[in-house]
Amino acid sequence: MGAARYIWIDDSLRPASEGVVPFVSAAVQYGFSVFEGIRCYATDQGPAVFRMDEHVERLLDSAHIVGFRELPVTAEQVKTAINQTIAANEFSSCYIRPMIYLDGAMSLTVEAGQPHFVVAVWEWKAFLGAEAKEHGIRANVASFTRLHPNIMMTKAKVSGNYVSSILAKTESHRAGFDEAIMLGPDGFVAECTGENLFVVRNNVRNNVRNKIIYTSPRAGILEGITRDTVIALARDLGYSVVEEPISRDQLYIADEVFVSGTAAEVVALREIDFRVIGDGKTGPITRTLQQEFDKVVSGKHARSAEWLAPVPKLNAAAVRT
Repeated sequence: MGAARYIWIDDSLRPASEGVVPFVSAAVQYGFSVFEGIRCYATDQGPAVFRMDEHVERLLDSAHIVGFRELPVTAEQVKTAINQTIAANEFSSCYIRPMIYLDGAMSLTVEAGQPHFVVAVWEWKAFLGAEAKEHGIRANVASFTRLHPNIMMTKAKVSGNYVSSILAKTESHRAGFDEAIMLGPDGFVAECTGENLFVVRNNVRNNVRNKIIYTSPRAGILEGITRDTVIALARDLGYSVVEEPISRDQLYIADEVFVSGTAAEVVALREIDFRVIGDGKTGPITRTLQQEFDKVVSGKHARSAEWLAPVPKLNAAAVRT
């Protein structure tokens, strides 16, 4: 993981060493902050941020959902901060973490605290491991259930939501798996700890390829931006993408299962709960979508111009030393 020299705090770039959050704050004590995971990719025209507008919109939506009324930044200011933080650290590709956190508010009300805005960047190339993209990963169904929508808002990327993800993934790692699949309160497949999930079943019947991909309904999951990207790319290729409840045993008998996420990108699940999925390797539909995704983020796809935002040069006035 490449170390950054600068971090954005509120309205300017600061040395990375200043990137700290007060201990006595709702952000630390109660997990009250919202964030985004975004990627910047290297292209022939220089670094470019993938689907910046959608990520910034979701960050502000998350803040609205949890009850922030007045924010320290606008959408344009968030975009500027992201671009300047990347440029200051001179990364050609990186992971981007903007966050709005609540300082103070120990009395458990939003109005009792002060919102602050930060952006951190770092080099993070293989979230699920170097071999994951090529060979797929092993997963199990977690003993922890995905949060009910009336227990915690599922459309907001709230830091506290991810405690259950940490519990589930740690459990999986200790059992020898790479990732955990979380069921919803209804018992159907929701998503993984940080990725959305897709299923391909009955791919070929009577020597005719069935071009249908299934994924969990949106109501109880985080609507991933990479998920939306995969759906758009799949439909461009002529696949139908159907949102419907998926049972645990449907995963076992699938031809292919794969996940998508900003950090993970597009990765196959080759084994679930000790059951081999399909041929036990990355399947043809997953591979095709991986290749299409790689074209998009490298600037070599028809949709690249729509989804990639070039990073402008550093404005030296933004740096506070």
